[in-house]
Amino acid sequence: MTEEHRTPGRAAIVTVSYNSDDVLPPFLASTAAASDRDVEVVVADNESASAAHLRAVTEDAGARFVAVGANLGYGAAVNRAVATLSPDVRWVLVSNPDVVLEPHALDRMIATAESDPTIGAVGPKLLETDGQVYPSARLVPSLRTGLGHAVFANVWQGNPWTKRYRQDGDHTGRRDAGWLSGACVLVRRDVFDRLGGFDEGFFMYFEDVDLGWRIGRQGYRNVYEPAAVATHVGGTATQGSSDRMRRAHHESAYRFLAQKYSAWWLSPLRLALRVALTVRARATHTR
Repeated sequence: MTEEHRTPGRAAIVTVSYNSDDVLPPFLASTAAASDRDVEVVVADNESASAAHLRAVTEDAGARFVAVGANLGYGAAVNRAVATLSPDVRWVLVSNPDVVLEPHALDRMIATAESDPTIGAVGPKLLETDGQVYPSARLVPSLRTGLGHAVFANVWQGNPWTKRYRQDGDHTGRRDAGWLSGACVLVRRDVFDRLGGFDEGFFMYFEDVDLGWRIGRQGYRNVYEPAAVATHVGGTATQGSSDRMRRAHHESAYRFLAQKYSAWWLSPLRLALRVALTVRARATHTR
């Protein structure tokens, strides 16, 4: 192991706000106990209507507010925030603002990442408000699992494609994953920079799937660490836009798989995937 990997590095926490008045204060409050290190917290704002209030909340909590200047999407806002960090920041925790970090959650993720220089990202156990574990560490979707999940997830709860993709039931021990939910994920800064951060072609959804896939293609590991815990509390910023969000989810799913399987001879399967996702988008809500 190199000297760089033996020496603890600085960490930062980055979140993205978009009219997140109800959830940002508890998120910022939770960051103080998430690590014993000197951690910079940055809020990138996607042109919230309440930007002035969110700036005041951010600065009152000792964090830094970055006005993105437009609603560029989640990944693009994270990229803008990370670009403002000092070069000596080696670890970046990317988190939704509607997440509450448990004490020492960040330190536990960093300890896992520092245990092996081949680890590129670490994700915590992510809980729902009812205590259920959200399947935040999943396989990278393939055409087969993508088609099976798209077709059957809402009509056959125990179908094997969804169970395999979501890694259902496998939440108790540390393990490798294909990708980790961008709702709360620690990323090695040099890996993030080398990859150019999130692909800004994904406005909403699947930017985390794509990042995890590219981390793996670089030879790094995505590791799920259940000793670190965070709770997804939800918020009101996106209420009333479920149809639009559902469409965005399926459009992003197709974009990712079409890029991953771009060979011309796979065009019939891409067409089948497009049809399956379109049908599913018109059905019921997707998790």
